Amino acid sequence: MQYPQLGRYPAARQVIAHVSDTHLLQGGAPLGGVADTVRALEQTVSQLRRLGDRLDAIVVTGDVADLGEPDAYRIARELLEPLASSAGAELSWVMGNHDERGAFRRDLLGEAPSDSPVNRITDVSGLRIIALDTTVPGYHHGLLDASTIAWLDAALADPAPLGTVVAMHHAPIATPLALMDLLELRGQDELAEVIAGRDVRLILGGHLHYATNGMFAGVPVSVAGATAYTMDLSAPTRELAGIDGGRSFTLVHLLDDGFTTSVVPIGAFPVVTNFSAEFLAEIEALSPEARLERFSRKPPGVA
Repeated sequence: MQYPQLGRYPAARQVIAHVSDTHLLQGGAPLGGVADTVRALEQTVSQLRRLGDRLDAIVVTGDVADLGEPDAYRIARELLEPLASSAGAELSWVMGNHDERGAFRRDLLGEAPSDSPVNRITDVSGLRIIALDTTVPGYHHGLLDASTIAWLDAALADPAPLGTVVAMHHAPIATPLALMDLLELRGQDELAEVIAGRDVRLILGGHLHYATNGMFAGVPVSVAGATAYTMDLSAPTRELAGIDGGRSFTLVHLLDDGFTTSVVPIGAFPVVTNFSAEFLAEIEALSPEARLERFSRKPPGVA
């Protein structure tokens, strides 16, 4: 259904739910004996269901499992696949350093196990989403090897009608976290050469366990916060602290000539203020001038 445009910008052409770092364990065991990662993902799904059919894609940028266990991938599929189906959204899975390629292919993608990089392309009504495997088997740092760079170069040879979003676990972005730069992505110079002059609109990443953004080779980068646990950036400078709180996912709204990324906290929180759908419908029925008087004008005596 088309609704009246109330401001300068039209509604998003496409909406992506960017979820990352679920770190699920076999049987839904708590991560570190503390974090209920299954409940966190269930809450994420519950909140995303509120969007109904407004989701066009769900992109999960890695570390789906914490130990690469088959049952962890089963849990992820059973929670996210019905959401994607009900929303009519494409579901794109990205390898993370805690994932294992063989189990990832077999138990998550339903493919034959293989140790080759898990690079995939998903078409979302003209928007191309490229899931890029930045993992190094047996290690936690990231690497874009020659085969993946060549594959990406070929994939980007022809522009997509609505451009390309590249999703990878190890995002090419700086971090203030101690030691995390040791686990950063290698091969960034080669990546910059491949995406130069191509139709890449946005890079989505994970790995850091906090929401952040920046630029790489002229392309915006958006890193989603984790659903499993959050890195505390207020911890002492030379310490790493992951906390059982602050979880979030990101909503990406793609416009004709731009986009926005919005961080959504995960949880059931008390409502402080609320305007209902009925109130919005009332505003939409008014003229532009009447809308400002009804909603924008301050009551007498309010500064």
